[in-house]
Amino acid sequence: MRIGLIAIDGCFGSAVASVIDIVRVADGARGDVDPRIDPIELAILGPKRRVTTTTSMTLSVDHPLSESAEFDVVVVPALGTLTAAATNDALQSRDARSVIASLGRLDDATTRIAAACTGVFAVAETGRMHHRRATTSWFLGPEFLKRYPTVALDLDTMVVVDGNLVTAGAAFAHIDLALSLVRSISPDLAQHVAKLLIIDERPSQAAFVAYEHLRHEDPIVVEFERFVRARLDEPFNVAFVAQSLGTSRRTLERRVRAALNLTPLGFVQRLRIERARHLSATTDLTSAEIALRVGYANAETLRSLLRRERRRS
Repeated sequence: MRIGLIAIDGCFGSAVASVIDIVRVADGARGDVDPRIDPIELAILGPKRRVTTTTSMTLSVDHPLSESAEFDVVVVPALGTLTAAATNDALQSRDARSVIASLGRLDDATTRIAAACTGVFAVAETGRMHHRRATTSWFLGPEFLKRYPTVALDLDTMVVVDGNLVTAGAAFAHIDLALSLVRSISPDLAQHVAKLLIIDERPSQAAFVAYEHLRHEDPIVVEFERFVRARLDEPFNVAFVAQSLGTSRRTLERRVRAALNLTPLGFVQRLRIERARHLSATTDLTSAEIALRVGYANAETLRSLLRRERRRS
């Protein structure tokens, strides 16, 4: 497999380094796992001969962006931004526009595109994510949905694969992205690399999502979260909650969907699962007791939801 890693000035240093290290460790270890695994080549692609990352690491570019189509996989790392405004500005830079143009010329039938964090924005700019599943940095979810409303955004899952597109979550999800690429070559090799580098499995971003941060710009959704968090052990009725917040059911459903890409009930279920997992890890409560504390009279209902979440991840 030939992997082309795109790098531009200001890209996230540890993101680039983690992909390089994981891929090169995989190539070095493949003979120990299965001698039949073909070599894994990684090269740096870029708009200029040298680029400097956020960590002041200087990379020599092996190939120009015009040669991206010669690689089996093209990886787009984070742009090195942390806010919506900075990300939008970065996407307008000359280097970023060059990257977006080169990605737009790739053939879906011959080249996979992998991206993580704000790098997913650059891929979405090409238009090739319409009506496809993807993930990105959880804290930039609202901005992503605003810019690319036709993308089916999944902010819980760490790595999302949809055809030839592979996307991953925030910052250090580049590790998960790189392991996913190795896993596509050989699951045994990916497992071996994870053990060598002591990488724990992290199938979901859900544990890291601070929902109040996602919705700080929408007061109705903020109040909705506060209201239901305080009453997770009570039956949920969206009409009653909307009335309590002084709004209509239709408005509440529309605002929650716009902010989170979830229905109000779907969001409450996520909060209940989050609370249940926390109680399971930090208390000695039985599953039946935990179920009651998060609004389920039947422990099997909670277990079923937890199993469904694991399958989704």
